[in-house]
Amino acid sequence: MTDVLIVGGGGAGLTVSALLSQLGVDTLLVNARPDTSALPKAHYLNQRTMEIFRDLGVADAVYERGTPPHQMSHSAWYAGLRGDDPDFGREFGKIECWGAGGRNPAWAAASACLPSNLPQIRLEPLLRQRAEELAPGRVRFNHDVTAISQDSDGVTATILDKDTGAEYQVRSRYLLGCDGGRTVGPSIGVAMEGHRDVARVVTVHFSADLSGWARDPEVLIRWLCLPQLGVGGVLAPAGPERWGPDSEEWIFHLNYLADDDRALDDAAVESDMRKALGIDAYEIHMITRWTLEGVVADRFRDGRVFLLGDAAHRHPPTGGLGLNSAVQDAHNLAWKLAAVLNGQSGEELLDTYEPERKPTTARNVQRSVENAVNHLVTTHSLGISPEQTAEENWQALRQVWDERSEDARRAVAGQSMEFDEHNIEYGYTYESSAVIGDGTEAPHNPDPIRLYQPGTRPGHPLPHAWLDDGVPLMDLVRPGRFLLIAGEQGHDWLTAAAKAAANLNVPVDAVRIGHADGDHLDPRSAWVRHRGITDRGAVLVRPDRFVAWRSTGATADPGAELHQVLSTLLGR
Repeated sequence: MTDVLIVGGGGAGLTVSALLSQLGVDTLLVNARPDTSALPKAHYLNQRTMEIFRDLGVADAVYERGTPPHQMSHSAWYAGLRGDDPDFGREFGKIECWGAGGRNPAWAAASACLPSNLPQIRLEPLLRQRAEELAPGRVRFNHDVTAISQDSDGVTATILDKDTGAEYQVRSRYLLGCDGGRTVGPSIGVAMEGHRDVARVVTVHFSADLSGWARDPEVLIRWLCLPQLGVGGVLAPAGPERWGPDSEEWIFHLNYLADDDRALDDAAVESDMRKALGIDAYEIHMITRWTLEGVVADRFRDGRVFLLGDAAHRHPPTGGLGLNSAVQDAHNLAWKLAAVLNGQSGEELLDTYEPERKPTTARNVQRSVENAVNHLVTTHSLGISPEQTAEENWQALRQVWDERSEDARRAVAGQSMEFDEHNIEYGYTYESSAVIGDGTEAPHNPDPIRLYQPGTRPGHPLPHAWLDDGVPLMDLVRPGRFLLIAGEQGHDWLTAAAKAAANLNVPVDAVRIGHADGDHLDPRSAWVRHRGITDRGAVLVRPDRFVAWRSTGATADPGAELHQVLSTLLGR
């Protein structure tokens, strides 16, 4: 028997495999495909995800292969790319995106990690390599789960080795469905709820030299208004060695109406791409078709089976929240499974996965749908349509430039809700029995989408601070371990933490951090500004770097209080 069977070897499955291996959990991962994804798919990796990859030891490789920050600082809108009309390629809007590649002061103050950009076809091999390093022989591709059954003690899966044709069974304590909803969810009767068929999209992955026309090296995503077709398209670089205008490979998304049969014909799609981009020299690697949908599973857990990533929620790509949500699902669940399997927690801890992740991912799905609709509104506001001639569409676009159309300008500016949704990406919070509230009200946020407000209210992410030795505060939270952060005069809390850890057999580290006294100093006062406690208080941080509990000041019996807090959190 294995502790955890992971079904699916994409972003969620490979991440949770590596995280569990780090925590000493025996796992087996099986994936129906013979290799990692051949589709570019997701590419934006936000700060929270890069922190998790830093934990796994793959962040440096992602940064090395990914888009440099200065080449992912903006997104812009253009009238096509290249063509005979002198206005081809003309820009009519540009906005900063993703905190100027993380260099915006607000984003730099939020995390030690910059966001990054690396298509899934480049990312997944890095994750697979790391998962295999941590669990040799326990990552099996081309092995397909064909049946699942569970009882009160575990899960039995029937698996087909597609290389040999042999079938075998695996018994596990828990099963994680990370297969995009292909097998696991349907087998346990999970229904997906939400918005379907928002739009039909065809994606072309191709190689071409676009350096003569894809200007603006700071622009990552180019939103193209295509007067010759009357629709919108999206063009983004895919590397792999160079980025910006010099990228060797590109991804082109072309929107089609639901009843347009051209979307089903590769030759027609290729012809439309040539018209849209005005290019003749290219090599197509793959054409794929998909529909925009925003759906969430009606439940994320059924007994000993859990759903992660696309198996639990599927997003439009607008905003780049899908893959990031999948990685963060894995981060939330891994430490809880390890605590239960290692005997440090009761199984009640696993009941907190759904109430923490489902509201968060449901909001992410809703934001992704809203972002997609905003783009449709932007295209509509420009006055182009597939029912008009190319000249009529050009005339509509020129009116935008000549008259500085307020509707069009407002629509483009509104896209900052997608490209600057910092609080959605980084400031999400949790409420569950794995968080002990302190009775304080949630702070008022005048812009809950764009404005991330650091703080230590229970359920909030641990604020970022650089400590005196150049170490980020996040690094003090080690895999699978709680961290108690006391104020300068919080010596009693450190004693209490050591005693509670020994009595409960729970890994707890404890430090004092302050201005001029403590185990670590806070030279820039970033922690002291946001810690929400006095110099005699304490903050307890979970292994996933979310605040579990805090005491604003000293208490009469810190040992008894901390013992009770940990017992409650862990269902003891």
